[in-house]
Amino acid sequence: MQRSHRFRRTLAAVALVATTVAGTAGWVSADAQAPVTGPPPGSAAWRGEGLIDPAASTPRQVAAFFRGLSAERRAELVRRHPLVVGNLDGAPVALRYAANRAAVAADGRFGRLLGPGRQILAFDPRGRGQVAEVYGDLERARHVAVIVPGSDIDAGTYDRRRDPYGTPAGMARSLRDETGAGTAVVAWAGYTTPVGVGVDAATGGLAEAGADRLARFADGLAAVGAPAPAVFCHSYGSVVCGLAAPRLAAADIVAFASPGMRVDSAAELRTSARVWAAKDPTDWIGRVPNVEVLGLGHGADPADARFGARRVEARGARGHTGYFAPGTDSLRAFAAIAEGRMP
Repeated sequence: MQRSHRFRRTLAAVALVATTVAGTAGWVSADAQAPVTGPPPGSAAWRGEGLIDPAASTPRQVAAFFRGLSAERRAELVRRHPLVVGNLDGAPVALRYAANRAAVAADGRFGRLLGPGRQILAFDPRGRGQVAEVYGDLERARHVAVIVPGSDIDAGTYDRRRDPYGTPAGMARSLRDETGAGTAVVAWAGYTTPVGVGVDAATGGLAEAGADRLARFADGLAAVGAPAPAVFCHSYGSVVCGLAAPRLAAADIVAFASPGMRVDSAAELRTSARVWAAKDPTDWIGRVPNVEVLGLGHGADPADARFGARRVEARGARGHTGYFAPGTDSLRAFAAIAEGRMP
């Protein structure tokens, strides 16, 4: 019996590898990504001035630090250390917007982020670049939603015109349009995502690093008085959310187009947030084996009734990136979740 069980698990692992290789014509080692971790760029110079340590301070401590500064001193820190202030979870929202405008302008590669009305809450130029953008009034919002994307998303691709509902910016705009003025939506491309469908996408290393960043980001929202968000986790982003869940300050966690959350059930997420799941029958993710063997795969399907998540209907959501398309059942349900209207 034990030998038969091991054999079935081995077959499942082989099936997972075969599926991934078939989708990529083999593993491409050059696509392996090194996650961006640690405090914001420029932190050494910041610490050199005797300021609060970005690596050792909690977002609440950061918020308290800025409350103790004059308006003139805050403005000076934005001028001298825009990359630190702009990425420091717990810093005042308006101050982060101003700092990131300066950081984006100085970097020069992502000028479109300087467009009128754009509210850039985070901008980290390291690696492929990371960014978070707010749609709506985060400082006065009664409800907050955060979009966590999957593979192939970075500062250069998070707002592409092609396949708009497959990008966090497109998802955030669509959700904001579907909700009322009292909701703010954050497109959070704040971690190093896998490139393509390869080893990184089939393992949890990048998700573990992303989970740390997501949990701290949510703590930063709480530190500035924002309500606990509904966190919408797309594809590999749901792996990030699954690993972050026990320490993620969220009202709701929504996994959609998910390959798994690295647990066997919603109860194993160890979260007080309500857990939801959606998967459209036309989504290719349904062909990925839901196993986790020898570090490959991400475990049970959150949309399976046995997982224990609340089911979100996804009629009209075509393929892997159609869940936020206008007119879909999934978008209507997501808006209700974001606004706290879903029972």
